[in-house]
Amino acid sequence: MKPVLPSVEPRYWALLLVGVVFAFAVPAMLWQPWFVLLALSSGFLMFVGFRDLAQTRQSIRRNYPILAHLRFWLEELRPEIRQYFLEDDTSEIPFSRNQRAIAYQRAKGVIDKRPFGTLVDVYGTGHEWLNHSVAPTKPDPNSFRVRVGGPDCAKPYDASILNISAMSFGALSSNAIRALNKGAKLGGFAHDTGEGSISRYHREHGGDLIWELGTGYFGCRDGNGNFDPVRFADRAADPQVKMIEIKLSQGAKPGHGGVLPGAKVSAEIAATRGVAEGIDCISPASHGAFSTPRELVGFVAKLRDLSGGKPVGLKLCIGHPWEFLALVRAMLAENVAPDFVVIDGAEGGTGAAPLEFTDHIGTPLREGLRFAHSALVGAGLRERVRIGASGKIITGFDIARAMSLGADWCNSARGFMFALGCIQSQSCHTDRCPTGVATQDPVRQRALVVDDKGTRVFNFHRNTLIALAEVIGAAGLLHPEQLQLHHLVRRISPTETKSAADLYVSCKPGALLTGDAIADPTLAQWWTRVGPDSFGPQA
Repeated sequence: MKPVLPSVEPRYWALLLVGVVFAFAVPAMLWQPWFVLLALSSGFLMFVGFRDLAQTRQSIRRNYPILAHLRFWLEELRPEIRQYFLEDDTSEIPFSRNQRAIAYQRAKGVIDKRPFGTLVDVYGTGHEWLNHSVAPTKPDPNSFRVRVGGPDCAKPYDASILNISAMSFGALSSNAIRALNKGAKLGGFAHDTGEGSISRYHREHGGDLIWELGTGYFGCRDGNGNFDPVRFADRAADPQVKMIEIKLSQGAKPGHGGVLPGAKVSAEIAATRGVAEGIDCISPASHGAFSTPRELVGFVAKLRDLSGGKPVGLKLCIGHPWEFLALVRAMLAENVAPDFVVIDGAEGGTGAAPLEFTDHIGTPLREGLRFAHSALVGAGLRERVRIGASGKIITGFDIARAMSLGADWCNSARGFMFALGCIQSQSCHTDRCPTGVATQDPVRQRALVVDDKGTRVFNFHRNTLIALAEVIGAAGLLHPEQLQLHHLVRRISPTETKSAADLYVSCKPGALLTGDAIADPTLAQWWTRVGPDSFGPQA
């Protein structure tokens, strides 16, 4: 039998090669003095490699000792981005000046200003801005919170207006979950669990949790995969769980289920989700606990009761408009409404999705958000139902834009992933994430140091809200809740601009109930053709 040699991952080959050269060069110095140079140079590189493995601030260097420095040297050759590199810890600044660079800088707590004015084409179609005031204010970012919980909610939650969007343990590494929750604890904001349920890593630092229930009912399912009210009540009673979110669909792949291959269903993930180890973990495309709008609002009421009165809401990407309006009809018919609705835009991301879904299925955030807001306003339910928004939200302006369109708060996934060190290598589905964010490989995720990245998550949240305070202060406002459509302006051609108030049709409060003229053509077309007992339109 041939001996089995130990394998070394390619990312360690450079360090191994340097070690071999050093081991050869040291004794060779006895015969050829010039080998001293080889020994010194290889010894220096060995020192660099082991220092890369030991340091805790740069994930790439921990996973790719020696080789990672080549990436940084190549970055230095690109003069168009040199202004975004700082002398202290610049490992994760990307190759272009964009939202990633802003997120990295704010996560590190370093200056994110730049000289020489805007690089944005302010005359390009689609450019957006907020009009400013000649009487600016100084808002307090610590006041940027919103109370979530309608009249049927016994335990309302005062949420930050920026929270961590849904990302499951399994999709993210245990260290990534730890760091996100530590940041949430430090900053007093919420961490959405994603549909993979609540793992022990979510509990480690005690940060506020939004427990997301997907179609697989992970964490509260019986042996057949059906919803188990006893298991749900047990977990929902945890004081760390502040809100419960029923996921109807997600923007990146609405109407599409998911499968976690059995090879990735470890004992730990199986225990967290309540599934069998080593067997494909399937998330169906639709829920089994309800099938009609009336049953859905009944399910909302049931979860609110089982959780002891905690806020219960929905998350969805807007699809057929008549389906959301049928849901609104059911709210009115049963006099039961969710405490919140999170609108996920089709531009949202995920670890893996079919190309057709990521590019062409689902309503983008702005249109979906405005539609949901108008429908709830027209039905007289907007004061009872808070609205969250998610979908490529990273900067303070992104938050301001969403709140101008009707959101009460925003969730961000990729912004907080950037804070963890994500470089968008697009290897999430391969389990070979180079920064330890989206992998279950214990060696690769070792690169992500929880204490350091948790602080960066906190910094990103804090500095983004500070930036938002500066933005709305320039507009003369004291709180983001004061943002309205007329504050947002968009260029629709090289020679024409319009306020969002002129671009988006508003619905008068209660107009759907009183029979008043409905300015929104979509609402007018479908409101009278939907009912609470079917998601489909009536003839």
